[in-house]
Amino acid sequence: MPQVKVTVKNAPTLPAPAEGFIEYFDTGLPGFGLRVSSKGKRTWIARYRIKGRKEKGSMSLGTVGGTEYADARGAAKDALRAAEKGIDPAAPKRQEWRAETFKQLADLYLDQYAKKRKRSWKTDERIIRRDLVPAIGSIKALSVARADVRQILRAVIERGAPIMANRVHEQIRMIFAWAMSEEIGGIEHNPCEGVKRPSEEHSRDRVLSADEIRALWAALSDPPAGMPRRCALALKLQLVTGQRKGEIVGAEWSDMDRKAEKVWTIPSAKTKNGLAHRVPLTDAALDVLAEIEKLTGKSRWLFPSPDGDKSMTARAVNHAVLRVKDKLEIGQDVTPHDLRRSAASHMTSIGISRFIVARILNHVEKGVTAVYDRHSYDREKRAALNAWAARLEEITTGKSQPSKVTELRRA
Repeated sequence: MPQVKVTVKNAPTLPAPAEGFIEYFDTGLPGFGLRVSSKGKRTWIARYRIKGRKEKGSMSLGTVGGTEYADARGAAKDALRAAEKGIDPAAPKRQEWRAETFKQLADLYLDQYAKKRKRSWKTDERIIRRDLVPAIGSIKALSVARADVRQILRAVIERGAPIMANRVHEQIRMIFAWAMSEEIGGIEHNPCEGVKRPSEEHSRDRVLSADEIRALWAALSDPPAGMPRRCALALKLQLVTGQRKGEIVGAEWSDMDRKAEKVWTIPSAKTKNGLAHRVPLTDAALDVLAEIEKLTGKSRWLFPSPDGDKSMTARAVNHAVLRVKDKLEIGQDVTPHDLRRSAASHMTSIGISRFIVARILNHVEKGVTAVYDRHSYDREKRAALNAWAARLEEITTGKSQPSKVTELRRA
């Protein structure tokens, strides 16, 4: 628990850990602190010892960006004063967030956490309603045991869904981890402890060959019936930049600087790992963006949804690929994510280091150094993406395109 002076200026920049979370406690107001997770979430917290009791207490006071620094600090002072008088300042919140049964706990998790912080909350809700509530919804949350978890997982496996059993396992674990962190209902243990993921998963390793990339690029340049042009352009942009499909379809024109820095800034709210990301825009990427602008330039979104002011969904791209998979002439097992993996693999094949490729992909680096290394590697990423653009043009046109860029060594 590092001791620092927590201020309104340094709260957004105190280093995040590679995994889990780290808590910084203020030297000026002992007990007031900031919890920073590996995914970038920053929560104001108060820790205290209630007069006359042995155990320590804690409570969250809102998040950076959602609660002002002065308000959080004032709430911490109030909590610490209450604790000095023998009053548990978190008691009112626990009373408000009562969860006698597992169903009540799951509903609280959805309303107070998932719907507010997870773009995939509907997936959580679906798992809870289908697999968890029917089995343990009426059981007291405090009474859910490992045997209950194992029984639920066996039922999912027996219906022929072993990978979904892993998702169900993760969902139960997440609900109880959240309840423990928020000190809800006196829950002090997670029934998933000691229960291993029920099924082994193998990562997909499909990488498109140069011939397959050439055939795919031609198909995307003149999309077959069933492939909307916006979906084809989204796939082109993914292959050129190597970014995630969800981040591609959620991009806004305001995220794109196509003239001065020539960089696409993906805000932390839109990235999978919660870390803001800068993607240098090569001439190839700018050409694709120009095509997109002709199609959707009047919208705030690069890929607007036909249904109101929102972006197209990643699922729409998946469905488009499925509809035309037999027309792509590259095999029927290709998925949109294969384009990201293929871009990364071809970059390493032309001599770009895995470290720089990982920076382009916005993968989280583990280790102590990662906590303090905040260099964006823009120059190295631009050199690598320019080299990939040259190789991609060589693949798609069949003409040699000597690259004028040389990869820069890791700083």
